[in-house]
Amino acid sequence: MSVKFTKRIASQILGRGENALKIRPESMEDIRKAITRDDVRKLIESGAIVAVKEKSELHKKAKIEGRKRGTGKRRGSSKARRGRTWEKKVRSQRLLLKRLKLMKKVDNPTFKRYYLLVKGNAFPDKRSLLLHLSDEGIKVSDDEIKQINEYAKSMHT
Repeated sequence: MSVKFTKRIASQILGRGENALKIRPESMEDIRKAITRDDVRKLIESGAIVAVKEKSELHKKAKIEGRKRGTGKRRGSSKARRGRTWEKKVRSQRLLLKRLKLMKKVDNPTFKRYYLLVKGNAFPDKRSLLLHLSDEGIKVSDDEIKQINEYAKSMHT
């Protein structure tokens, strides 16, 4: 068969476009002899036909190396590019409150009050929230905190 046929079949097998395939010149005779899909598969396995790396893979590699991050590539303000730190903080504090409520450490009115304080950005982190709770007489042991943290990790994985 022709090289065109082999390239078309190889592109279907590899799931890439015909232009993304490279053929070794020394194996051109074998490629012309290929008649079936199995023949083409064997040529791919032997390395006679190779798919070129995708551009997205090359871009990812370049970004890992620190390229393509200049001012011309940036869209959005520096705050927008920084990530969702407030959301992460609030979600972890809310989860802590919810778990404490389930453990019967916090009653409903206290839960509601602290939930609104968390919403209002009153606590910079979970530790300060726990300090405020301890000032109110709600004691949470280290084991219980570890248990809550393990639960949070299990939710994310």
